[in-house]
Amino acid sequence: MVAGYVPDTGDIAWLDFDPQAGREQGRRRPALVLTDQNYNRASGLMIVCPLTSKRKPYPFALPVVLDKVEGAVLVDHLKSLDWEVRNASFHSKADPALLSKVRTYVAVLLHLPRGRV
Repeated sequence: MVAGYVPDTGDIAWLDFDPQAGREQGRRRPALVLTDQNYNRASGLMIVCPLTSKRKPYPFALPVVLDKVEGAVLVDHLKSLDWEVRNASFHSKADPALLSKVRTYVAVLLHLPRGRV
């Protein structure tokens, strides 16, 4: 973890996803932070969607370009992680339109009322 860094909503943060099991994403990789800094600081946890450098042909993999590499936000791989233990470091801020789209897809995935997104 970078000293003083507390992840915030819309951050693209690098995290250690190991250990992983089965089809879970592993290794050090970027993730989109969905929870706000107040929650993250108070709980020591954050909820993220990992990013992959591969395009995935299914609806819950939203296309994204990070550092000129085409990939996807894996909306259906939501994770709650300890950001200090996972060595979170700030990379960049996500485009607000991408964050909005990810939130909409999370709501669809979890069958949440659309007015609550």
